[in-house]
Amino acid sequence: MPLTKLIGISNAMDIDKTNRNADIDLTLHVFSISATLVGVCLTVIGIFIMSKRLSHVKSYGEEMLAFDAQFFLASCILSYWSLRMRRKFRRYSIERLAEELFFVGLIFMAFICFFIIYEIV
Repeated sequence: MPLTKLIGISNAMDIDKTNRNADIDLTLHVFSISATLVGVCLTVIGIFIMSKRLSHVKSYGEEMLAFDAQFFLASCILSYWSLRMRRKFRRYSIERLAEELFFVGLIFMAFICFFIIYEIV
């Protein structure tokens, strides 16, 4: 009887450790991808600035991309912070906020893409 309880506790601990590893993997992906998307936003802003100098066309796309880069930057910072956090509940809430900001940034980036295409046409 005590052996089965010990096995049950061990399995529960393994499941908790597996879930935690999955959370860390997701947080690492959000961290790295959001940092990359900040760079993408800055690159596109640079392209907008160069094209504006050539054609003298006013575009709101670069302002929108600069605002969108802030979502990705905040997501990157929060993901890093959650990786350094020791308290489980606080770490979970910070991870969730980082993921939500990341998805808001992605949705806004898709909107900006449609806006830029509409602006070009």
